[in-house]
Amino acid sequence: MAMQHRALTRRRFAAAAAAVPALPLAAQAPAAPRRLKRSESYFGLHFDLHPNERDTVLGRDVTPRMVGALLDAAKPDFVQYDSKGHPGWLGWPSQVGPSAPGIVKDSLEVWRQETARRGVALYIHFSGVWDSEAVQRHPEWARVPPDGKKEERQTSTFGPYVDRLMIPQLREAAAKYNLDGAWVDGECWATSPDYCEEALRRFGKPAPKSAKDPYWLEWLEFNREQFRRHVRRYVEELHRTNPQFQIASNWLYSTMVPEEPTLPVDFLSGDYLGNASISTARLEARYLGQTGKPWDLMAWGFQQAGSNTVGHVHKPAVQLKQEAGVVLAQSGGFQIYYVPTRAGYFEESHVRTMAEVGRYCRGVQEVSQATETVPQVGVVFSKETLYRTANKLFGGWGKASDAARGWLDLLLACQWSVDVLPDWKLERIASQYPLIVLPDWAEPGAAVARILSDYVRGGGKLVAAGAKNAALFAAAMGVTLKGEISEQQCYVRGEVMGNVKGLWQDIEPGAEKVLAERYPVLDTRSGGQPAAVGAVVGKGEMVLVPGPIGVVYAATHAAAVRDFGCALVAPRFQPLVRVSAPRTVEVVLRRKKGRLLVHLLNATGMQVAGDFATVDFVPAVGPVRLNFGKSKPGAVHLAPEGRALEAQLTQGEWTVEIPLLEVHAVVSMVI
Repeated sequence: MAMQHRALTRRRFAAAAAAVPALPLAAQAPAAPRRLKRSESYFGLHFDLHPNERDTVLGRDVTPRMVGALLDAAKPDFVQYDSKGHPGWLGWPSQVGPSAPGIVKDSLEVWRQETARRGVALYIHFSGVWDSEAVQRHPEWARVPPDGKKEERQTSTFGPYVDRLMIPQLREAAAKYNLDGAWVDGECWATSPDYCEEALRRFGKPAPKSAKDPYWLEWLEFNREQFRRHVRRYVEELHRTNPQFQIASNWLYSTMVPEEPTLPVDFLSGDYLGNASISTARLEARYLGQTGKPWDLMAWGFQQAGSNTVGHVHKPAVQLKQEAGVVLAQSGGFQIYYVPTRAGYFEESHVRTMAEVGRYCRGVQEVSQATETVPQVGVVFSKETLYRTANKLFGGWGKASDAARGWLDLLLACQWSVDVLPDWKLERIASQYPLIVLPDWAEPGAAVARILSDYVRGGGKLVAAGAKNAALFAAAMGVTLKGEISEQQCYVRGEVMGNVKGLWQDIEPGAEKVLAERYPVLDTRSGGQPAAVGAVVGKGEMVLVPGPIGVVYAATHAAAVRDFGCALVAPRFQPLVRVSAPRTVEVVLRRKKGRLLVHLLNATGMQVAGDFATVDFVPAVGPVRLNFGKSKPGAVHLAPEGRALEAQLTQGEWTVEIPLLEVHAVVSMVI
């Protein structure tokens, strides 16, 4: 019956495709207005449906009036509309196929006509490696897991899928709808090691099935390289036949693929979701900002995580503004993801939310887009650790990357401007940063240790954390390691005791200064062991914390752990601007056209728990004071309000005060 159904389905979508005429020339090549390239774009919207064989009303409610009203309200630079989701069925009437059998109206045709009239770029959401229907129809195209059974979702990057189906589908859509590009989903994060015959033949050695087997790391890198070939293949082929077609592979060259960009993708992008998504966006935005490529991040317009079992819980506008600010402050583009009805209709309340968030984004565009970072504190992100220890090809890495996220959140809670420094770029940019933190990564590698040691000898300040990292810097600091790394229950002093349970390396500091102690029980009268030691090394200074501060802070965000970390950094770092505000205010320093920009982001009350899925009220905080020391700032303005601020001289130091911070404000000045 299943085979008869598929045969009937194929006849139906073939007949439907033949019955749909090509778009008229005017719709294929709208004369004006000009659509922005992705590198010029700032605010966008993403809609996907993942069409499937059970759909019966696709496109029914998509009308020029509805689409036009949405575009006129939200005023995006670009829209990404669904064309093929993970089930593998196309959402448009196709000669290539397979088109979903339930297409009532060609949604892409309507969206193209209305976006073109308004100068809005149109991209498609298109599932790449993950194509369930392709492997159902062609089992020989499927990825093969270690057990030898055929994969039901992933295509093999070693097989003909990319040439026989993926490229023809993309070419047809690009030409038929005069598309601006594609956001290719289901790629790096949906790719796993492949044990198909072609992969085994080309590897030429016994293929390991786990980290316990020989050649494991070599096998993972072999499969990563094949994924790179897969992406290069379709990007170069589409560029060859459709030169204006712009392509991103979702999450490529983000923290999920933390490599130096070498493939010819036109822009980078990723969709962040789940609980505490602001914490996720902070890390991803700062990483993407170091790649040198145009980039944006997509916030889900709804929550679906944690203990929530009811499905989509939609976010109010103020919650999306909080999330957007984290991205925009790093000079990235921002987009929101919504799912219409199966018939393509958008509820008016969602359109109003898109419009409100769009107005907020435009309000800070001048002081957010095309800015450059002001190097202050850098946090090292370790591809080496993830590729050597996570035992998978690419992210999401889960808790494996928590050391960096934890240290980033900790430092931001101290009101310092922080960048993420990819290990592949570290040698080029380390000297620009007054202070660098190496989080408690498991294996950052000898190259990173050398770069950071040279950085310190040249005058830099380094805080190196983690039990395993103690061995990398012990000799330079004159520290002796005692015993083996072990899981320890530990507490550090604070307003209350801070629980820092995890992997610790006991050390003998010798003559070096003990900066803080840790205790095995809630009793500080005796039994303390070094929790942090400091030493002058060359012209600089090094602090060693042989324990899991970043991992613990990511898991708890405990105030005592935050204060412990801040106390180590504060005496060794003089920020360009000192900000006095509640801990929930994030500070970002940028430059643009000779002006210093101080972004102030109010994360008070941000969503962090699944059973509190939405935030509809962000308490304003204030006053917020900026201290510039003895340097008087000139021509100070506050965005998005556009009003002038007056600097005051108090006890020999220049300050600027903002009485009340709502969600996002930017102080702009000459300094």
